Amino acid sequence: MSGKLEKTDIKQSVMNIGTLGHIDHGKTSLTRAITHIWTDKHSESLKRNMTIKLGYADAIIRKCPKCAGAAAYTTEEKCKNCESASVPLMRVSLLDAPGHETLMATAIAGSSVIDAILFVIAANEPCPMQQTREHLMIINLLGIKNVIIVQSKVDIVGKEGAIKHYMQIKEFVKGSSIENAPVIPVMTNQGVNVDVLLEMIAELPRPERDLKSDPIMYVVRSFDINKPGSKLSSFSGGVIGGSLKKGVLKIGDKIELRPGANFEEPGSKKQSYRNIVTVITGISNGSDMMDEAMPGGLIGISTEIDPAFVKSDSLVGNLVGHVGKLPESTSLLKIAYYPIDRKDIPSQKIKEYEPLLMGIGTATVIGYAKTIKKSTVEVELKNPVCAEKGARIAVLRNASKRWRLAGYGIID
Repeated sequence: MSGKLEKTDIKQSVMNIGTLGHIDHGKTSLTRAITHIWTDKHSESLKRNMTIKLGYADAIIRKCPKCAGAAAYTTEEKCKNCESASVPLMRVSLLDAPGHETLMATAIAGSSVIDAILFVIAANEPCPMQQTREHLMIINLLGIKNVIIVQSKVDIVGKEGAIKHYMQIKEFVKGSSIENAPVIPVMTNQGVNVDVLLEMIAELPRPERDLKSDPIMYVVRSFDINKPGSKLSSFSGGVIGGSLKKGVLKIGDKIELRPGANFEEPGSKKQSYRNIVTVITGISNGSDMMDEAMPGGLIGISTEIDPAFVKSDSLVGNLVGHVGKLPESTSLLKIAYYPIDRKDIPSQKIKEYEPLLMGIGTATVIGYAKTIKKSTVEVELKNPVCAEKGARIAVLRNASKRWRLAGYGIID
């Protein structure tokens, strides 16, 4: 990021950055400090004062052409130091994942579309807390290398307390895949060191993108944008939000969603999942309309889907692609299972008919171990999923009446 600054195309985010960490360690506050958006918009999240669903917001990282070092980095159009006009460098999408242990499946779902992570660890509590430990397991499990550790709430503990806590962090990550990750102390409520964090994000290696393959998009959210009381003649189709893994989607493309939605069979009360075929009528990055979308960042796609099928995030977990180009939906998965070493899960061996909670792409489903042969487990799912062969999935087991991350599987 040195040398002459040039304006770049900032309509498409270049990467998805997730925030992980223990409950109430400041993930949502950090997201707001960077994007100026409070992502806990879901009514239940506001009521319970914690993130329930995945929240996301975009930020444009900019740089002052006159200032030097981290002080030059900002998300404002004018530099706070010299008031010069800042130059946009890149757009990034931030994905705010829940930290509470009962919502681990949602955090795992979010991690499937993440390129980099801000691992938030609050200085006013000992390190590690329970979800701090479990989120490090997710980072190790998914093999995410681009991680910045954010030491939050340092203003509460003072300089000596922050240094002591920093040593706890370094001891905690020792031997893990992020042992050498930078640790940045911040005060989000005062904006201290946010510019340092922006500089480090701007210097992260940008992921390589596959633009030639058939498109595959993970659905993270789905919306009905019609206001109550709207006339039927003015209704708009449903909106799906998510991230492209590969390929390109354009306005006018005929697309398919798998496993689709749960339809009631005509003449009976029996329900079954059916693929949804629709047309892309609009593409948005949240603030601007686009003609096409490429991998990187979170996008919203307007469709002709009946709004009844998209409300309350009911299509989360679907894959989107061109018609006939996606893997077949299935309720039976064969996986190679790899347990992780956890002291709070007594037996690492999965038993037949044991219930499992599985994070498959952005889908979170309950399954039962049908057959077990050595490290291969055949899992019967309660609801069908669409997943690529070779995909890595998270496996949670019920221990002491709580779902615990127990290992990962590779789809055969």
